[in-house]
Amino acid sequence: MLCRAGFIGHGSQGWRLTRRIRLAMLALAALVMLAWAHAVHAESDAAVLAAYLAKIVPSDVVPGADRIGPVREAPLAAAAYQGDKLLGHVYLNSQFVDANGYSGKPIHILVGLDPEGTIVGAKLVAHSEPIVLIGIPERKVVTYLQSFVGYNPIKASAANQRPPHPDIVSGATVTVLVMGESVVRSAVRVARALHAGGAPASAAPALARAVDMQAGSVADWNALAKEGTVRHMHLTVGQVNKAFVDAGNKVAAQRLEPGPDDADFIDLYAALVSQPSIGRSLLGEDEYASMKKMLAPGQQAILVAGDGIYSFKGSSYVRGGIFDRIEVIQGAETIRFRDRLHRRVGTLRAAGAPELKEIGVFLIPPGSDFDPASPWRLQLLVQRATGALEKAFVSFELRYELPQRYTKLLAAAAPAPSGAASGQPQAVGRPAGAVVAAEAAGGDEPPLWARIWRSKALAVGVLAAMLVVLTLIFFFQDVLVKREKLYDRVRLGYLVMTLVWLGWVAQAQLSVVNVLTFTTALRTGFQWSSFLLDPLVFILWCAVAAGLLFWGRGAFCGWLCPFGALQELSNRAAKALKVPQLKIAWRVHERLWSLKYIVFLGLFGVSLGSLTTAEVLAEVEPFKTAIILRFMREWWFVAFALALLVAGLFVERFFCRYLCPLGAALAIPGRLRMFDWLKRYRECGNPCMRCAKECPVEAIHPEGHINPNECISCLHCQVLYHHDHKCPVRIQRRLKREKRSAMAPSPTAAGPGDTPLVIPIRVADAV
Repeated sequence: MLCRAGFIGHGSQGWRLTRRIRLAMLALAALVMLAWAHAVHAESDAAVLAAYLAKIVPSDVVPGADRIGPVREAPLAAAAYQGDKLLGHVYLNSQFVDANGYSGKPIHILVGLDPEGTIVGAKLVAHSEPIVLIGIPERKVVTYLQSFVGYNPIKASAANQRPPHPDIVSGATVTVLVMGESVVRSAVRVARALHAGGAPASAAPALARAVDMQAGSVADWNALAKEGTVRHMHLTVGQVNKAFVDAGNKVAAQRLEPGPDDADFIDLYAALVSQPSIGRSLLGEDEYASMKKMLAPGQQAILVAGDGIYSFKGSSYVRGGIFDRIEVIQGAETIRFRDRLHRRVGTLRAAGAPELKEIGVFLIPPGSDFDPASPWRLQLLVQRATGALEKAFVSFELRYELPQRYTKLLAAAAPAPSGAASGQPQAVGRPAGAVVAAEAAGGDEPPLWARIWRSKALAVGVLAAMLVVLTLIFFFQDVLVKREKLYDRVRLGYLVMTLVWLGWVAQAQLSVVNVLTFTTALRTGFQWSSFLLDPLVFILWCAVAAGLLFWGRGAFCGWLCPFGALQELSNRAAKALKVPQLKIAWRVHERLWSLKYIVFLGLFGVSLGSLTTAEVLAEVEPFKTAIILRFMREWWFVAFALALLVAGLFVERFFCRYLCPLGAALAIPGRLRMFDWLKRYRECGNPCMRCAKECPVEAIHPEGHINPNECISCLHCQVLYHHDHKCPVRIQRRLKREKRSAMAPSPTAAGPGDTPLVIPIRVADAV
């Protein structure tokens, strides 16, 4: 009736319109659900802590405890009891200090303190660290955390003892360093706020020293080095090799650094450049002025410079934003630096300064309990590969103490910052000479994501070129597919580029985890900066979004997915080796399609309750094993990925067809595409079924229409569509043309009075 009234339309057009109406209604319902989830998501800090406490056994964090009391507000912690006896307190590290890891999201750890302020337990309760989710067993991280049990930060600080330095988990350097640092730093704050072990809220002495910002004058390099303003540590290859031998790691000890024992390994320098005279001497007036713009009132900055075969910066900070080879230690405080608080320096301006390969200024992070007038240590972490994903570590320390002529005595200690016991991430009980650090103003330094994009400019350019080429392929597909050999070579070359460069080199493999993270961000607070940190993934998702409107899911699945490329290339090799190809019955094949949608909807449902759990279950995708980690994982992950690839040798793109949750996630919005680029004859499907039989993923129904949910836009059907010797319709037309050409008289044979031969042609034959 609606069709007759003209509201829906006739035939396939009406069916498509009603389908789009249903999809629009589903999209509207999804938006309403997301808005509702966002509205109910907000929780107080106390509620967050209480929720984590409800999921654990009290004795897991405070040994012997059988119950945990209500959460107190100042500081944000809960008492742990055995009966009526107080055994200690439990708190969440991320509510007191910055605990953001490699993923950019907080690593949540419940920490237990006894009444003396000693760490008695630590339990990892939530995180989004990819290396732990996909490569490093969580038990190794748990073992690392247990190394801090028994450490009392208050007593250690009074005795000037360093925090524990357990073996770092290989392959998860940034993650475990952040975890250890956050446990120790938060323990200091909570212990002081609770007055654990008689610790005062303020640890300042009656008389304290502070940096004198007026002291000194511009000096040359020799003068600065002689008075100790610039401190230096020299390591040789022999010293580093000996350190690995002493550490007891036999594999690391055998992998010696290149060069003789007396060769330079690194020359490391450090100085406090937030003191004006020192800063101007080392940086020059212009660079010092630029650095000063980055400093909040009272914030401090240190210069670190190095030369030699070992880099103190490394490369992890480019992707993860954290420098994992250096840290500052002062008392119980461990300070690690992030890229947003780092400024590159080209050269030292002090007269007589050496030419150094690496120079950087690092701002002390906000909330750090750092006293620039007191001694501190710069710790250098030296790593050595012992396997494909395994590393061993040793550390060396450069001690620094600001010369007294740059300090001044204060008559009395300054009070602790207001709100120190409020559970906020502030430094509790800061000495008078310390600074109240605030978030850096940024000055003329671009944000982290902008610097990452700048560092990956070449990779961004290569990806942009790939996208331009793919766009040209689709827009001029009729020209390309008419030349079968050229098309095959172009597609083969593009798939190789996708697999080798985009996948294994650039590691820009999209995943259903990206979809789940995006939908979770819409519910919990969306920030562009979080998604801009990986330029290639961001650009790919923008391209996929545009491609969905023009071509559906096929632009990504058929051309830009590295694992899809791996499947197709391996199947090509199998066909070349005469491996038999299995033909699945259409009825079975059509029902197996639904599996990937079930997998995706299951992951999406789990993500609404726990994104972390969903990320673990997303291991159904072999992308991380085969592409990101290049098969260098535990054997069961490798076996699963290889099993899918072996299945793909007999059934082309087996995983893409039946199991890929990302393909399912893209197929749903892909139904809203605006154009239909794939041409069909009315004879397709009845009587001709050649395209349906040759489709690599069997996305063409027996009756002839292409299922856009399953099509990967490989363009093979378009090659057949234009092929005069394979497509029956084209063959018939070619034969008619040849027949007419054969029947036409030769122009030279016709006389002046001859009448040209006219052969009637049906309109249908000329189309």
